[in-house]
Amino acid sequence: MRDTMLKNKRIPDDIVLYNAVSIDESNPAIMRIKDKCIDCGLCKTICEKRQKIKNICDGKACVYCGQCLQACPVGAIVPKNDVDKFTNALRLGKICIVYTAPAVRVAIGDAFNMPKASFAQGKLITALRKLGFSYVLDVTIGADLTVVEEATELVKRIKNNDVLPMFTSCCPSWVKYAENFYPEVLPNLSTCKSPISMQGAIVKEYFCQKLNLNPNNIFTVAITPCTSKKYEVTRKELPGTDAVFTTLELIELIQKNKIDFKNLEDGEFDTLLGNGSGSGIIFGNTGGVTEAVVRTVYKILTNGNIPDDLLQLNPVRGLDYVKELNLNIKGFQLKAAVVNQISSIIPLLHDINEGKCPYHFIEVMNCYGGCIGGGGQPKSLPNNEKEIKSKRMNALYKNDNSKKIRLSHQNPEIVKIYCDLLEEPLSKKAKDLLHTYYIDSSNIGE
Repeated sequence: MRDTMLKNKRIPDDIVLYNAVSIDESNPAIMRIKDKCIDCGLCKTICEKRQKIKNICDGKACVYCGQCLQACPVGAIVPKNDVDKFTNALRLGKICIVYTAPAVRVAIGDAFNMPKASFAQGKLITALRKLGFSYVLDVTIGADLTVVEEATELVKRIKNNDVLPMFTSCCPSWVKYAENFYPEVLPNLSTCKSPISMQGAIVKEYFCQKLNLNPNNIFTVAITPCTSKKYEVTRKELPGTDAVFTTLELIELIQKNKIDFKNLEDGEFDTLLGNGSGSGIIFGNTGGVTEAVVRTVYKILTNGNIPDDLLQLNPVRGLDYVKELNLNIKGFQLKAAVVNQISSIIPLLHDINEGKCPYHFIEVMNCYGGCIGGGGQPKSLPNNEKEIKSKRMNALYKNDNSKKIRLSHQNPEIVKIYCDLLEEPLSKKAKDLLHTYYIDSSNIGE
């Protein structure tokens, strides 16, 4: 009977799934359409082999990364759809504000017969306005804030001989992984919120004040490559963003509204919170966070202009699972590691526990390639995964190269936000708005 069902590629609702990864109904990021599932087990294989997550306790150990969604050959695993929240907000007369992540811009065109990894920022902006958003903002503003705060925090930790290495904290799946499985390293995580969470906080506090908007009458949406951002915005300590659409959800919404995406005119971001730096753009790539942070660390340590060779840090570029950077900054030897695909961090975590880790800074991204390979992106087949991700990475680096402002701390919008609201990095106001804390959830299986 079971062989017949698998041939028919359908598992009836009353049949137990033996091979598929468990997805709890309360999962905020992904869901299974059981009627489509063929119980092939590829989702569980990805979880166990690529993520190294086993014994997932009915889904309670899920880190919401959506890599099972990317692996599913029949579309049975999909993002939890938040579009209804947006349409309801429009119906209620809310002012809808949207901000888009860089990795979305180099993937969304894949669904509309554009060349792979086209940088479709202008068409994306126009499409979002057609869908009913009153303001379209750039998440790279949040990324620039993250760079400035994180670089300042790193230098402070180094000078004060504080907890090192310092881990990045912008990937919510990595944060959840640490909380679930390695809570002993939580003090090593930067206290910085992710770019999207910083953006949400700044929109509610700063953007609304500047435009005389009532924060209670706005509805904020982040467009992300990442399913785990849906989980992130449910955390009570990270308010500001009301809903998250993945690239896949946005594609579906554009198609549903019969918008001819490929032939749209290019639009522009709103002028306030709409002009991120090149450093913010490369956040979407594995290694991009490190490269962006190093640019500002150099400024903090030397108070000098960054040399041109630090605007392209080849040792942290590319798709290797672990990359290493040894950089002499005016006599100080900065050591950093870059990790993508979460299982690759395990040896380094063991080194830290044994007191053998040589690094000051470690960037961690759950997904292979970084955000460009997020669970909410258009799928790539296993045989062309590296090619597509390399093209997406190169498109973001190319955009960084073309920017007039490539350094987060030089972005005039960031300078003004500090002048008008935050005063300086790591100020009391900055800590209140832009920093967070973590929760030991390692008892999930008990």
